[in-house]
Amino acid sequence: MKLLLISNSTNYKESYLGWCMPLIQEFLGTSSPKRIAFFPYAVVRNGETIQESYNAATEKVKKCFSDFGLKADIVSVHSSSDPVKIVNESDAIMVSGGNTFHLVYELHKNKLIEPVRRKVLEGAPYIGWSAGSNVACPTLKTTNDMPIIMPESFDCFDFVPFQINPHYIDPYPVEVEDKLTHAGESRQDRIIEFQCVNPEITVVGLREATALWVEKDAITLREYEKNVYHKARNMVVMKQGQPLREITPGSVFDFAMNIIK
Repeated sequence: MKLLLISNSTNYKESYLGWCMPLIQEFLGTSSPKRIAFFPYAVVRNGETIQESYNAATEKVKKCFSDFGLKADIVSVHSSSDPVKIVNESDAIMVSGGNTFHLVYELHKNKLIEPVRRKVLEGAPYIGWSAGSNVACPTLKTTNDMPIIMPESFDCFDFVPFQINPHYIDPYPVEVEDKLTHAGESRQDRIIEFQCVNPEITVVGLREATALWVEKDAITLREYEKNVYHKARNMVVMKQGQPLREITPGSVFDFAMNIIK
């Protein structure tokens, strides 16, 4: 199994997929897949209709690959009445960010959970960003998105045994200059709520410009090569009843979050 689970597609004032295209190229390797099944189902805001949104999202990703010199036949699953056939005939799977509820709704509606899961477990590389990383988990329950539609089930691909929270944001400091800053639940508070109901599930917070590179039983935390933030983009590990722990970029660990090297 080979996965690249990216927190975000776009950094502030940077182009779409700009920061992570070198990582995607490295992940795919010199013998890039000839045919990639692309899932635009999470994108519901780039056009007047859902289909126009899917079309725009697909063309946007194709342009990123072309501009970066990556040659691959990117075929969107929405372009066929038989999306399972597209999955079966592809060499890799790529899932866009956007609204996770809508993505999972379409995955179940089109009976794609098991075909994609089988394809990836057989060795096809999987790339996802934001919502595309969410759905690599057992469920969508740690998404940040608004539930704009009700999927048949919250179940997802279940490639990793933990939940990912993309775009993880640290709690506000106790004292802030703007006294009108929101002082309600932080991202951490909401994950604690999740773990009160699901105490056995580990959650990892992926900060912006980071990604999980999963290969077989090992996971490496990768970060933006041109780190403009001037501080380590650590991953936050949350397990109920245990102190919050951070893993630094470059670390290699197993599915139980034990450091290998």
